Amino acid sequence: MKQSQFPPGWDNRRVQNVIAFYEAQTEEEAVAEDEAALQDQTQTVMEIPTELVPVVRELIAKHYGQPNLTR
Repeated sequence: MKQSQFPPGWDNRRVQNVIAFYEAQTEEEAVAEDEAALQDQTQTVMEIPTELVPVVRELIAKHYGQPNLTR
C-alpha cells in the first residue's frame, strides 16, 4: 500500500481533526462559514474552466513567490 503524502506541516492526526470538525458541524454552522468567507473583501470567488486551473494556480504561486505551488 502506498504511504499517504501530506503537505508540509500536515500529518494523519491533523487530517483526522479536520474531518472530525466538519463532520460535527451543523448545517447552520456550515452556511455561516460559507457566508463569512464570501464577505471577505480581500478574496474573490469565481468560476473558471477546469482546464485553466493549473494556469491560474501557477499565476497565484508566482504572485506569492512560490513557483512550486502548482499541485
